[in-house]
Parts: sequence; structure tokens; C-alpha cells
Amino acid sequence: MNHPVGIGFIGAGEVSQLHAKAIQSIPEARLVGLWNLEPDRAAERAQLYQCRRYASAEELVQDPEIDAVFVLTNLETHLKFSTLAMENGKHVLVEKPVAATVADVAAIKSTAERCGVVCVPGHNMIHEDSLARARALIQAGDLGKIVSCYVMYNIHHSEERASTLPGMVRHILTHNIYTLMYLVGRPTRAAGMIAVRHYETLTREDLAMVLLDLECGGIAHLCASFAADDFSADPWTFMVKVIGTAGTTRYTYQDWVEAKPGISHSQVYSAYQQTITNEDRHFVQVCLHGGQPLSSMDDAVWAQKVVEAVELSLAENRIVPIA
Repeated sequence: MNHPVGIGFIGAGEVSQLHAKAIQSIPEARLVGLWNLEPDRAAERAQLYQCRRYASAEELVQDPEIDAVFVLTNLETHLKFSTLAMENGKHVLVEKPVAATVADVAAIKSTAERCGVVCVPGHNMIHEDSLARARALIQAGDLGKIVSCYVMYNIHHSEERASTLPGMVRHILTHNIYTLMYLVGRPTRAAGMIAVRHYETLTREDLAMVLLDLECGGIAHLCASFAADDFSADPWTFMVKVIGTAGTTRYTYQDWVEAKPGISHSQVYSAYQQTITNEDRHFVQVCLHGGQPLSSMDDAVWAQKVVEAVELSLAENRIVPIA
């Protein structure tokens, strides 16, 4: 391409606000338009983002001004809309969780290969400079043998807000899983536990914890919680720590906080928007110039395998191999 990448949104919910802000800061990209299932939401967002509103997803993907599509709908529809976009020659960024099953994620990957287009999972958390430095240290062997990896998320969400999301294991733990994989490699076995601590009417979990064996020989501990904030001196709001025999590395959201309400949080964690912006910028560069995304559809397949292993562990009360 010798022009800015024209981007269309399929879905105009909450996360579209983060991507719209990101695209505004990327000179090589422009938001052409959007489609949303609810017309009122589509009209509101199109006016807010100053972009075109399409009558259908089909109309959007057939517009020659659109080079790439962001699939921002609920996960059960990701396969449908990703396939639609790719079969119309569009590059695709599909938000996490990428799809409902391993088979669906694999099908998206297969369609991208068949159509010869770029397709990347919305694994935004790894698009953070601090984590890139951590990964470089780990891969260079500067931390020695990996002993343990912790990816912790403790941010209170109201029951009303949580009711719009697919639960802690699929919605938040997916973040933890691909961040873990980016830093220390794939897990081989999973054991999970869940609890309900503050929900009064929702029956799904508001807390999930998982232990994982790693290919490298270490052990990982993941936590995903909407049940409570962590107000301690060193809060595990979103915290990543890797401990090795020769050193450690750490990253946290809490180092960048703005004292004003966020889209879904009680305060703004500045690093979160930056991960979205970095992710979108990287995607645009891959569309324009080629190269490899930080996270591939193979990673998305494996992350979904881990999710399903955790769900099986919960259902059968046992440690589950991941393969």
C-alpha cells in the first residue's frame, strides 16, 4: 500500500473506543467506518469517531477504501465476521478471546492462510515496552533458569459490568495466558480453581486461579479477579513477575495511574491504552510492510487450548495435560 491503511470496525462496543483513540495517533492509518448490530450505538459511535456508518457488515467489507477490519464483537461471532472480512480480501485484527473453541481459532488461522491476508489476535498486553525488555532478558538467559512466573489481575468490577462479559476464565485469564506464553513459553499442564466472592445474582465466577507446569521446567501462577481491588502497598492490579535462578523482572499497571474514571475501571491505568495503541501500530506496520506479529494465530490456538484445559480441570477436579 502507498496510502494510509483504511480500517473498518465490525462492532462498536466499549473496546472500540480504545482502538479509535489508538488509530487517531497512527499517521499510517485512518478509521473509515464501522458497523454495529445495534443501529443507535452505531450512529452514536460513528459520530463520535467522525467516520462512516455501514448498514451491514457485508457492506463494510465490500468497501474498497477499507484495507483491514477489526473484529470487536462478542467472541461467539468472531469466526463468522473474521471469515467474512478475510474472504473479501481484508486483513484482520480479531479481539481476544479470539473465538469460542480451539477448532474455531484454527479455522480463522486456516482462512487467513488460504486468503493470503494478515490475521492477528488481539493480544494487546504484550505490546508493552517493559514486557519487551523482560522478554529480551529472559531469552538471553540473563535471568538464568526460569523458576516461576506470576501474572496477576485484581480489579473490582460491578456485577452489572461483569454481566456483559464471558467470565473470568475466558475474558481475563486469556490475557494472563498469552502474556505468560510471550515471556516464558508454553504451559504443559493446568490445574484451576474458581470462586464467587462478591456477585449476588451472577452464578459465573468472579475469581479464577490457575497453576501451570511450563515446558521450560518452571511453574506459573495466574490470577484473574473482578472480586476486589488490591489496596496494598504493592498492589497486584495487573502485575507480571518472572523469577529466575540469576535474576527477576517485574511489570505493573500501577506505575501509571490517572485519578479519573476509566471506561470500565474506577481509575485510568494509562499503560492499558498504550498497549492497544502499540498493538494497532504494529498491526498497521505488518499490513504495510510485512513482518511477523508479536503474537500469531498459532499462539491464539495454544492460548485457547490452555483455557479449555483449565475449564476441564474445573469440571473434573484434576490436573489436565495441554496438547
